[in-house]
Amino acid sequence: MDATLLIFLLVYVAMGFGKLPGFKVDRTGAAVVGALAMMAVGSITSKQAWESIDYQSVGMLFGLMVVSAAFGVSGFYAWTAQRVATLPVNSPTLLGVLVIVAGVLSALLTNDVVVVAMVPLLVSLTLARGLNPVPFLLAFCFAANAGSVGTLIGSPQNMIAAQGLGLSFTGFMQVALVPAILSLPIVWGLVAFMYRGRWTLPASSGAGNPTPAYAPVLDKVETVKAAVVTVVVVVAFIFSDWPRDLIALTAAGVLLINRQISSADMLKQVDGNLLLLIMGLFVVNAALAATGLPQELLNDMRAWGVSLDQPIALFLVSGVLSNVVGNNPAVMLLVPFLQPGENADALGAAIALGTGFSSNLIVFGSLAGIIVVEQAKACGIKISFGEFARAGVPVTLACMAMAMVWIIMMGG
Repeated sequence: MDATLLIFLLVYVAMGFGKLPGFKVDRTGAAVVGALAMMAVGSITSKQAWESIDYQSVGMLFGLMVVSAAFGVSGFYAWTAQRVATLPVNSPTLLGVLVIVAGVLSALLTNDVVVVAMVPLLVSLTLARGLNPVPFLLAFCFAANAGSVGTLIGSPQNMIAAQGLGLSFTGFMQVALVPAILSLPIVWGLVAFMYRGRWTLPASSGAGNPTPAYAPVLDKVETVKAAVVTVVVVVAFIFSDWPRDLIALTAAGVLLINRQISSADMLKQVDGNLLLLIMGLFVVNAALAATGLPQELLNDMRAWGVSLDQPIALFLVSGVLSNVVGNNPAVMLLVPFLQPGENADALGAAIALGTGFSSNLIVFGSLAGIIVVEQAKACGIKISFGEFARAGVPVTLACMAMAMVWIIMMGG
């Protein structure tokens, strides 16, 4: 048990810090090495390790990543970014449009893929207008995280929670969509207020050409094809009883068979590291669960009057935990020990809202935050930990307060 606990703690230290201290091992590497170490020390057999991986969650996530990637390779994301960023409107209005676009796209497509595809384009297009990219990038990131909580397919953690709790697409949406929508004006209002008077770059920066240097090409046929497949997927999720992983994988297969775009180009946009991280954590978490320690801890918490089967408690715990180890690892830690019953939809909403809204607190609270900061840095724009938090803290607190009121109104 000592070796199992040590490996588990080291893996989640890496989840919290982004890497294993003293080594060049990132989150994905730590999850994979941790899974292998659990097998090596006998904490879990290789057969048990394979069986612990929820292939349905992994399959659904992979399939939906391919669906989202189809919009990227068709030029839809680039075209959308260009059209939005060149609108002849003032800065607060432009910020509002970007918030709506980020929230809607992230609710329908995987939020991390949307952020990866659009951030570099938003940097170049805002610079071309002589605007300060930072408020627009932060608002886009916050809105992508907040909007993604509204649907089962909005983020990886939503998919994992839905699969683990057996949630329906419509049931999840009924309890999570309203707070997701309400969060968008909160994001817009707070970011606009905090950056009032700081919309433009100094004249000495040399930026300010209002016309972007390129015009992205939109493949209308491929975009329509991806849109039709997406609609079919959502309809199948709602009205059929087919396995969701099979629906998503079938959609991926349809999109990968293409005469115009190579499958290799599409698969490049699938986040294989995230898939490996999730599979590794399934094994690590299963090995720890076999020791009985998590069950003992949950029993102690219940004795203290704290039960994770209560939506408010789960909302708060998941919110805190997601900023310690990340939102996907937090969901994977908590879901196996929940006893949803008739309360499944409310618990699903609580964990989605808790991990989604709290992930805007600091840079490392979400993969989207890390992507925005790193891609902005690659484009020559620095977003410091402090600047991210100065906007992220009030946005997070306001969205969390609104979500808590919503959960209480639902009887949580």
